[in-house]
Amino acid sequence: MLSPCPNNIQVKETLKTKNTHQPSVTNYRLQGEEVEGLGATVFDRTPEDEKIALSINDQAFLDIMDREVYKNDANNWVAPRPFCKPRRRLPNNRETALRRLLSLRRTLDKRPGMREHFLEFMKKVFDNDQAELAPELEEHQERWYLPLFGVYHPQKPNQIRVVFDSSAKQDGVSLNDVLLSGPDLNNSLLGVLLRFRRELIAITADIQQMFYAFVVHEDHREYLRFLWYKDNDLNNDITEFRMKVHIFGNSPSPSVAIYGMRRAAQEHQEEYGTDSKEFVTRNFYVDDGLISLPTEEEAIDLLTRTKRMLSESNLKLHKIASNSSTVMRAFSPEDLAKDLKDLDLAVDPLPLQRSLGLIWNLESDSFSFQVSQEEKPFTKRGILSTVQSLYDPLGFAAPITVQGKLLVRELSSKVCEWDDPLPWDQARAWKLWKESLLELEKLHIDRRYVPISLTTSQSRELCIFSDASTQAIAAVAYLCVTDNKNQRYVGFIMSKAKLAPLPAHTVPHLELCAAVLAAEMAETILSEIDIEVQAVRFFTDSRIVLGYIHNASRRFHVYVANRVNRIRKSSQPQQWQYVSTEKNPADHATRPASIDVLRLSNWFTGPRFLLHTGEPPQDNTFELVNPEQDVEVRPEVAVNYLKASDTDRQFSSAHFERFLSWKRLLRAITKRIQVTRMFAKTHKDEAVDARWQAKRIIICCVQRDFFAEEINCLKNGIQLTKNSQLRKLNPFIDEDGLL
Repeated sequence: MLSPCPNNIQVKETLKTKNTHQPSVTNYRLQGEEVEGLGATVFDRTPEDEKIALSINDQAFLDIMDREVYKNDANNWVAPRPFCKPRRRLPNNRETALRRLLSLRRTLDKRPGMREHFLEFMKKVFDNDQAELAPELEEHQERWYLPLFGVYHPQKPNQIRVVFDSSAKQDGVSLNDVLLSGPDLNNSLLGVLLRFRRELIAITADIQQMFYAFVVHEDHREYLRFLWYKDNDLNNDITEFRMKVHIFGNSPSPSVAIYGMRRAAQEHQEEYGTDSKEFVTRNFYVDDGLISLPTEEEAIDLLTRTKRMLSESNLKLHKIASNSSTVMRAFSPEDLAKDLKDLDLAVDPLPLQRSLGLIWNLESDSFSFQVSQEEKPFTKRGILSTVQSLYDPLGFAAPITVQGKLLVRELSSKVCEWDDPLPWDQARAWKLWKESLLELEKLHIDRRYVPISLTTSQSRELCIFSDASTQAIAAVAYLCVTDNKNQRYVGFIMSKAKLAPLPAHTVPHLELCAAVLAAEMAETILSEIDIEVQAVRFFTDSRIVLGYIHNASRRFHVYVANRVNRIRKSSQPQQWQYVSTEKNPADHATRPASIDVLRLSNWFTGPRFLLHTGEPPQDNTFELVNPEQDVEVRPEVAVNYLKASDTDRQFSSAHFERFLSWKRLLRAITKRIQVTRMFAKTHKDEAVDARWQAKRIIICCVQRDFFAEEINCLKNGIQLTKNSQLRKLNPFIDEDGLL
């Protein structure tokens, strides 16, 4: 048995990037529980407290993994159930699990097809030694039973997945309630897809039964008991079993599996190469790996080494698919995707593949859409379900989906329940939009950004366009690539479209929001695409917004100021340029458009000037548009001041006569001091209480008016005159200037 890895490898680095807020543990407050060391019950759990709790639990999870994860003699990674500390003791829920099993049995008896699939799944579990007979326990020993249920994938109607219900409760507690779910170690789905489109040769692969590849500590298996039929025969007696591996349904299983997979890659990177480790740690989304490489040779080599590297930990990389038949012929049919195993790759056309929800045509190396034909009721729930069923993470069809979102907003604005029928006088627009979705299946988008390898290109430039209407705001990004022969190519990267916020905003406000969306999109692309980009440029057709961004002399009201600051956080004013509305491709996503219109537009290709000079002819200086009439521009205020000499800079106590009370006078002077400090260049009196300073100033003013002669004598070290009323009192001036 190998000792646990002494550090967090790449896992803690992932955590750092996803949880930038790392506050002190002592500030954490538990709702309705006594806080250790405070001796009081606190009920005010704030969103900030939630962040702190997440941070603490994530770190606790990683500490447990670092200490207790190891490799056994069979080369399997063994990981514990990461329990919360302290935690509630789990009750014996056997009776609940038994009732659930009997209910499942009645369902299986009514559905023979499901029964066959369920028994087949359980047979694989036992044949693969993923479950074992549970030993007898003493009555006082803690245990937990997991009810079973089956789910079907919408795209795989004949393939069931048995889920162990860790959320089932007994006496108000479930197994998931006492487990740390762990940090989100997954790569960004958008990032994986962006990197998948970079190069000429693309590969997808899958890790076989990823969760089941990681073994559970033996002393934690008592919490993974379940009831099933002896010998997997429904006619036999019900018997107690327990799982030996991490399971679907446990909240920490995804984090455990991803941690274990990265640990496996880290352990063997010296033997199989850093690029193999990077493939696993950077280009997998849960168990699905997607990557693109410049040549077939590089793809075969990387995939072969990664497959061997993972096999060292009994992780099987399979379901390989590629747009290159040469790459697929380099592997055995058993390693290929299911519908590729029996093909003659040299002759037969390559079938469609599904990659993280996208339809990938291997033959044409393009993405396409598959529209559900399921009829949904004309209700709020039905129309929302239809709109959300169109999966488009890269925004290829943003002008189409934004039209659906607009219809959802319009049709669901009526005050009614989710399943109440909507007025049929509005059904025609909805029906027309649903019919237009069928045209999406004819749409094909190149997987590659450009038809050349990005690694051998001469330069790369990111161009992002933004636009807005009273209906929606949008941004769309293109990659402009120049090869070694100065030939220029432009490729669609991604887009985003959002409905305009309600209540209605002015068009300049919306254009500014679209510019913010463009700046955020640039940040995402640059952080995820993993290629060097020499320049980033932004385009908008709003001269008002360009005036806001380029302004260096005037101040704005809060709404505009905050958004201009957000834009400048991600970009420089000189990166922003003007483009006419006719040439702005983002304009298509701000209002409904048909597929035919998109095909003929510059939506997928970008404006023509990107292919030629790379920039439209224009003046790069942008002034504020009518600043005196713009309500967002703060008016200019002239500030006049008098420079007083040391002898007359103090004001007289006569100024105090207009105040009716000491309280009002003190409040006025205090406020003046606070305002003065706010605009002062130095803050040497910052630590002095403003109210106390106000008292001192008032007293000093009065003393100067009534005892000017005495103060002058004391400052100059001269004895007071015989006529002074203060002579017998031995007066002096203290460090605060008070007599």
